[in-house]
Amino acid sequence: MPEFREKADVCVVGAGHAGCEAALACARLGLRTVIFTVNIESIAMMPCNPHIGGSSKGHLVREIDALGGEMGKNIDKTFLQSKMLNKSKGPAVHSLRCQADKAEYSRSMRMILESQDNLTIKQAEVCDFLLDEVSGKKKIVGVKILTGGIYECKAAILCTGTYLNARCLCGEAITYTGPNGMQSSTHLSKALENAGIKLRRFKTGTPARMDRRSIDFSKMEEQFGDERVIPFSYETDPEDVQIKQESCYLTYTNEETHDIIRANLDRSPIYAGVIEGTGPRYCPSIEDKVVKFSDKNRHQVFIEPEGRYTNEMYVDGMSSSLPEDVQLAMYRTVPGLENCKIVRNAYAIEYDCIDPGQLHLTLEFKEIKGLFSAGQFNGSSGYEEAAAQGLMAGINAVRGIQGKEQIVLDRSQAYIGVLIDDLVTKENTEPYRMMTSRAEYRLLLRQDNADLRLRKTGYEAGLISREQYERVCEKERQITQEIDRLKNTVIGASREVQEFMVSMGSSPLRTGTSLAEIICRPEFTYEAVAAIDKERIPLEEAVIEQINISIKYEGYIERQIRQVEQFKKLEKRLIPEDICYEDISGIRIEARQKLAKYRPVSIGQASRISGVSPADISVLLVYISSKMK
Repeated sequence: MPEFREKADVCVVGAGHAGCEAALACARLGLRTVIFTVNIESIAMMPCNPHIGGSSKGHLVREIDALGGEMGKNIDKTFLQSKMLNKSKGPAVHSLRCQADKAEYSRSMRMILESQDNLTIKQAEVCDFLLDEVSGKKKIVGVKILTGGIYECKAAILCTGTYLNARCLCGEAITYTGPNGMQSSTHLSKALENAGIKLRRFKTGTPARMDRRSIDFSKMEEQFGDERVIPFSYETDPEDVQIKQESCYLTYTNEETHDIIRANLDRSPIYAGVIEGTGPRYCPSIEDKVVKFSDKNRHQVFIEPEGRYTNEMYVDGMSSSLPEDVQLAMYRTVPGLENCKIVRNAYAIEYDCIDPGQLHLTLEFKEIKGLFSAGQFNGSSGYEEAAAQGLMAGINAVRGIQGKEQIVLDRSQAYIGVLIDDLVTKENTEPYRMMTSRAEYRLLLRQDNADLRLRKTGYEAGLISREQYERVCEKERQITQEIDRLKNTVIGASREVQEFMVSMGSSPLRTGTSLAEIICRPEFTYEAVAAIDKERIPLEEAVIEQINISIKYEGYIERQIRQVEQFKKLEKRLIPEDICYEDISGIRIEARQKLAKYRPVSIGQASRISGVSPADISVLLVYISSKMK
């Protein structure tokens, strides 16, 4: 039988949020790219909560956009409600969150992929790899699909999400499908193991969807979006996102809900021992919440729309794998859901994924040249984490093929850097979720300054145009120039100024004071001092925001910059690739084993490996110094 063969530069396996960003990056950088999906209808699907952003995740979306990714642009076109979270707190933790029109988000992203030059979509299941050996190291040279076709390639990116050997569990009922009843991928796991890649088993879950007509919203607290919407993408016109928003609703579980759950724990696959995989700690099922937080007599439940043209409502906060009859009973104890009708049952899903310690920080496998991995297959959770990894894997796959230096964002540059470093360097025994607390330099890595931090990197990667880059350079110039002017503009203690200070509830000036010093006072902002600032010129809102933050948090920002300088010193202390840790007798056995497993590229990365102590690092530094003499 004749063999079907086709050539590509890059093959992307999976068309979820990681796969979409990876494929678009490769195609936009000029490489012939094929993206494979078991079902074209699943492109950019949102099988769990249909929202983009949220605490810390909003930072990732802004960074994806700053680098030239698509997620921010797509949610700006398809959102139902938008909120800036944590506005009562400092700017480091402000995070944008948008409720998405689930179907429209997927449809829009599919159209973007279909319209992209150099990109081909192929509905097929990838079942095997073609590997070659170059200088004693395995290299990817192609992928094989279930129908027998061969796609030769120079790089491949695995973005399989939760599809590998997936099974969905709802009580005693088990179906061997991917999310939303989609076909699972059942052949690739074996091929990965044959290639020497270690797999493990994780699980996640989703709550039920309700018929809107069966919900009594009068018993719930209505949740509105922001009056003035801020777009995710730096390329979106702010006026384009001022739309009529849909409401969400807040209600709570109660003791009756919890009693029903406790009485049926033996029927939950999680507690009956049926589920083998480890679930996400920071997105627990309602069963886990009731068991682990037994002191709480209620838990928040958000009722959110799935789209403008559907009656389905998402029950955020009550994911479950309990049987259908128990689900209905527990949901109907929640105020407003007494007569609810379930459109889709809640379920848990188990799937194969990898230990990401097998990857370089570039997301390329250490043992297979040209094979990259991104998204939930790397043991992370969340659409945003997946998209961020997909974008970086795509950029680095291209640069690897072109013989260019690959791009690694470090922990002081981006949340994306924190995410990938944590995945690759630390032992993650459960699905990894991004959180602001994981970013030690979060005052510098705010969602509002992602363009200032990363546009240059996006430009150098080739995904940001010169015009886009020049715009951010001009923005930076305006910020710096205006801050300098404010610091050098001294306001005297005239009668007019004193009256103004008193009218603003501030103490009078005792001597000449710079405008910057006045803005530092809690009761003032850049906008508020306009009455006594006669020389200012009109500036864009985004520039003003940076001026306010830079002046008010100057001391804290300078301190973090000094911390980053120390961090950079350790990151620049590189570890020789051929180092043999068994030869370093002064390092503890556990540390030697961990260092040999993760093969850190720098002293900084080595210091973040669990099981490696400061004393081990000191010995390692002495050993490297002695070898370099």
